This record gives sequence, C-alpha cells and structure tokens, in this order.
Amino acid sequence: MTKSKFTESQIIKALKENEQGRFVGDLSRELGIDKSTFYYWRKKYVRMDRQELKRLKELEEENKKLKQMYADVILDNKMLKDSLSKKF
Repeated sequence: MTKSKFTESQIIKALKENEQGRFVGDLSRELGIDKSTFYYWRKKYVRMDRQELKRLKELEEENKKLKQMYADVILDNKMLKDSLSKKF
C-alpha cells in the first residue's frame, strides 16, 4: 500500500472546508488530487475529529503488530510439524 502525501489532519481539514461550503472541484484542484480521491477520503473519514483519528491510528498499529505475531506463531507451528513428521 502506498503512503499518502497528505497527513490525516490535512485530509480532515480539507473535509471540514468542504462541509463549510467550498466546492469539491476547487479543493481537489488546490490539493492536486482527483475528485474520486476526495470522495474516498470523505467516505473513510466522515465525521472524524482528531481524537478519533489518533485512536484509529493506534488501532491500526496494534492490528499490524497482532498480524505479525500471528504470522510468527503460524510459522513456528509449521516448522514444528515439519520436524515431527520426519522419520528418524
């Protein structure tokens, strides 16, 4: 997954400007993005403030760590099964 050149706070700021009446076309032109990207942001970050955004990032980091731990356990399990299945 590619990393966005915009931070979440910049995205939320743009979304709030849109809520205050600025047009999507103007905002997307100013930011140098496509309108579909703006609509994707709006779908993803709808009604989110900074605290919720911080919590979302924390949860994503925790999820990443848990996935890595799970992958390590599965790999260890597979190695153990392989070593036990060999006949001496």
